[in-house]
Amino acid sequence: MGRFVLRCLAWLPAAFALWYLTAPVLLAPSVWLARGLCAVGFPDLVRAVTDSGATVTFITRISAGTTAARGVVTVDVNLLLYSFGLPMYAALTLASRNPHWKRLLAIGYVALLPFVTWGLVADFLKNLAITSGPAIASQTGFSGWQREAIALAYQLGTLILPAVVPVVLWVATQLRPGVGGAVSSVARTAERS
Repeated sequence: MGRFVLRCLAWLPAAFALWYLTAPVLLAPSVWLARGLCAVGFPDLVRAVTDSGATVTFITRISAGTTAARGVVTVDVNLLLYSFGLPMYAALTLASRNPHWKRLLAIGYVALLPFVTWGLVADFLKNLAITSGPAIASQTGFSGWQREAIALAYQLGTLILPAVVPVVLWVATQLRPGVGGAVSSVARTAERS
């Protein structure tokens, strides 16, 4: 197990560097999912979702300012805050030396994207409905329980899902013969001990 930890620590810098440098392309599907989710779930609230690098901008239909100087409210969200599980999963997968590592990386990427999108949209909603102030939050139309649900979704999407889901997914893909192709070297090492 000690060697596995060392291999994982060796893969982490490379995985994080690749993730950081390729974030605009790697995370584009999460932006697409957020656009679709906002178009279906919040059409009266969101006018457009744009991205520049790893920053996603939600352009709302909510007005800001007085009637003489009207503008719209925009919310910027750093997508890297919710996608750091991708390089964690990649480092764990590569360190396990599973012969099906390419397939496992693809499975992990697709499986983690909805959780990245969750964090992205929850951050947007939290900024709009909770932290933006009463003048803007009152225009969203969210009730008290909806704001509480947004706060819970934000907490899950920020604190728990980005760190826990990659590890749970990695364990599931390594220990289930149908997904991982074979019992991982980690499990074999544990059996010998």
